[in-house]
Amino acid sequence: MKIIFNRILNSVILLLGICILNFLLVYSTPGDPSNLYFGLANSKRENLKALRQKMGLEQPFLKQIKVWTTRLLHGDLGYSWAKHRPVVEILKEAIPATLQLTLCALLFNIIVGCIYGILAGIYSDAWLGRLLNYCSLVLYSIPTFWLALILILFFSLKLHWLPASQMNSFFITEMGFWSTLWDRLLHLILPVIVLGLTGAAATSRYVRAQMIAVLKQDYIRMAYAKGLPQKRVFFQHAFKNALLPVITLLGIYFPFLLSGVFLVEVIFAWPGMGRVAYEAIFAKDYAVILAVNLIAAVLVIFGNLFADLMYRFIDPRIHLK
Repeated sequence: MKIIFNRILNSVILLLGICILNFLLVYSTPGDPSNLYFGLANSKRENLKALRQKMGLEQPFLKQIKVWTTRLLHGDLGYSWAKHRPVVEILKEAIPATLQLTLCALLFNIIVGCIYGILAGIYSDAWLGRLLNYCSLVLYSIPTFWLALILILFFSLKLHWLPASQMNSFFITEMGFWSTLWDRLLHLILPVIVLGLTGAAATSRYVRAQMIAVLKQDYIRMAYAKGLPQKRVFFQHAFKNALLPVITLLGIYFPFLLSGVFLVEVIFAWPGMGRVAYEAIFAKDYAVILAVNLIAAVLVIFGNLFADLMYRFIDPRIHLK
């Protein structure tokens, strides 16, 4: 329990440092939300100053971060001057959409990557293993935006099998529960494949390398000597030990998914945190940018904490410090 408490405390301190750094970066950037209301040519200095005072942008840096931190501790993430809504309301709509996309992509990543890596590791000396290894390198090298555009062009525009954008169809209100669920699954397929495929290629290479190393261990030879079936040796003995790097990758993949979801949500017009952040950056909507960065930092930090704890759970020989 002491180890877990120390890890949580370190995570909270790290999160505080990230918040201060993000606020400093936003504070240092040129321009502010008042630019939305006044053009450069016809802006009156006194009106612009009054608006900046109302937004709290005329206050010094320490005063601004103190006000923002105090509001944060009370559950207030600020007000979006671009959308004229509290940031909490915007994120309540965006976070579930992003979680649906990232969790499905993570599940796709792990399942496909593990199966692919197991086959590549088992048949590493055969032509099939070499072919799978080359294919994983190609998949890992494909740019996300290019893959997204190619899939939209082929499956949406040419074959008309899958929707090209959005989270739901326009006539969603007229559909029943099962039809709505099927419609959501269809909208998820392309962005999940784009977001999870590159990670699955990386996961497969980790699993492949670990499987090759594990299959050369003495206890695997002993299992064969005892007459155990080959499938049992592969999946019960070899894969269980090859799973350890994958557990670590679960926490590491969170920042990659969150950075990748930014581009994927913009391309597929998915109404999640990535698209909200994209619009907030161009509108210089500081409150939304800070809130999205805060939530992303929380997910990344505690994702890595979860991975460390799961690593200890899978292999009790490992001691956390």
